[in-house]
Amino acid sequence: MKTAIVGLGYVGLPLSLQFARSGVTVLGLDIDKFKVDSLNNGQSYIRHISSEAVATAVKSGTFSASTEFSRVKEVEAVIICVPTPLNKNREPDISYIVETGRSIAPHLQKGTLVVLESTTYPGTTDEDLRAVLEAGSKLKAGVDFHLAFSPEREDPGNPDSKVAIIPKVVGGYTPACLEKAKALYSKAIKTLVSVSSCRAAEATKLLENTFRGVNIALVNELKVVYSAMGIDIWEVINAAKTKPFGFMAFYPGPGLGGHCIPIDPFYLTWKAREYGQHTKFIELAGEVNTAMPEYVINRVAEALNEESKAVKGSRILVVGLAYKADVDDERESPSYVLMETLKHRGAEVAYHDPYVPVIRPTREHAHWTGTKSVEWNKETIRSFDLVLISTKHSTVNYHELADWSRCIVDTRNAMSGIPTGSCRLWKA
Repeated sequence: MKTAIVGLGYVGLPLSLQFARSGVTVLGLDIDKFKVDSLNNGQSYIRHISSEAVATAVKSGTFSASTEFSRVKEVEAVIICVPTPLNKNREPDISYIVETGRSIAPHLQKGTLVVLESTTYPGTTDEDLRAVLEAGSKLKAGVDFHLAFSPEREDPGNPDSKVAIIPKVVGGYTPACLEKAKALYSKAIKTLVSVSSCRAAEATKLLENTFRGVNIALVNELKVVYSAMGIDIWEVINAAKTKPFGFMAFYPGPGLGGHCIPIDPFYLTWKAREYGQHTKFIELAGEVNTAMPEYVINRVAEALNEESKAVKGSRILVVGLAYKADVDDERESPSYVLMETLKHRGAEVAYHDPYVPVIRPTREHAHWTGTKSVEWNKETIRSFDLVLISTKHSTVNYHELADWSRCIVDTRNAMSGIPTGSCRLWKA
């Protein structure tokens, strides 16, 4: 079953390589010529995916990449892995899905399977994507071609997250569509979990990330409450997680980041309004998480005040631009919010991140494009009035940071157990 995978990013590329390892011939499609050329030359552009893995797939002939969407006519299945951000009004933006559908529709052949993996609201696959595909192909879903939804479950930076062993939820537009999708994924993935429809599969993904978002909001709120009581939230969580039942550890931070948790719950919130339903719990969690950067900034101001300094005019270094530890993905990172707020208040702001040496173009923070990570040495670090730890990368030497810094505000418990000497340490 020759398969096309559209979108060769953090979801599409590892999925492509897993199918290729399983002997399925994969055609990767992307509008970014740089990505296509890099992959065809055996080079990875994602830190946790090795160039060796890409080169092996290319040399074996099981993987190739192209910008020509007309080549969809060569394949038996198409898997769509494109972004689904929120627009400037914080509403779902499924334009990437719709445009992909329009690009592949004229080239669909009878019997082709189309699977959407992009996280979205229930109804996207069997309403929006189906309509575009049927209009452009003159074929009917469930009759002339197969349609399904199977949510991605990538966890970048987690060495235990392997595409082949993570159970795959699959929902089809019809029972026959489901069976066709299962036949495809069973070639590369060990465990499949069938659900009754595309909508049930879409809802499953939203539940997974809403669950995380709500519980992160809970510990973020408790962080503020316990701090006022003189209690360390990290100590409390570490003690609570020793309970072998009924508790799951979630950790606070400076805000939410990445392409899932800050976004996905609001897809459900938006869709629920169509049915006259209000998701108060989700919206409250969103308010709590969105407020975290401001709490961190206030802690920075308190720390500087103790040094007889104001935020305005101070030199502040943000350590960690990526949205989570040990990845090179800074999409939706709360570090951007922190940097912009500090700059707006008159601070001179720089960042250090070993995985993001230069800030790449982004939709929301284009004015930071080209900004470089500062060097990691005593002279450079010592030149800042305050260091704000926003992301806890394992490769950062926090002992050196303690020795070189004047004042540290730690949002990730990165300095736990590290002697700080004359450096003042604040938790946020």
